[in-house]
Amino acid sequence: MSLRSLFLLILGAIIVTFIAVNWSAMTAPAHLNLLFTEVDAPLGVVLLGLMGVLAIAFISVLAYTQGAVLLETRRHTKEMAAQRELADKAEASRFTELRAHLDNETARLSEAFTTNGTELLARIDRLEMGLREGPESGAQVLAALRELGDALQGRVDRLEIGLNEQRKATVDALPAPAAEEGESAPEQNA
Repeated sequence: MSLRSLFLLILGAIIVTFIAVNWSAMTAPAHLNLLFTEVDAPLGVVLLGLMGVLAIAFISVLAYTQGAVLLETRRHTKEMAAQRELADKAEASRFTELRAHLDNETARLSEAFTTNGTELLARIDRLEMGLREGPESGAQVLAALRELGDALQGRVDRLEIGLNEQRKATVDALPAPAAEEGESAPEQNA
């Protein structure tokens, strides 16, 4: 029980005790003027009745206010739930777009890696043909082959680093997969 409720209970008990002790004075008839007529009635009972009417009016206003607040709270709760659902859908959409973008970038990098490998193999084939045709420029061709090999190794290393960084960023950005998605995720990474 709160302190306020305890105070109101004690105050109510004091008022009831006062009325009980002074009941004979409360019921003593008195001459009352009601502006348009005069009556003989017990003044204490009339005032007690007015206090009861006032208490009922106060309780009615309190109940109405409490009901209005509850309805407003319920409306706000529904609006917040709708906004939360909308935000969740937007976040899921962003993750889907991110996954599609990362898949496209991975495919583009893989294609670039394949294209560069094919071009390098074609260069090596041309150089081999040149070696077979002219042994006098063999040292120059050998130096060129070494230079191309070093350039190819550098490109391959950069592409592997880029792919690894993109895969790591993809894994970090995506939410933890559910049980069903968890089984298919390792197959995609392999």
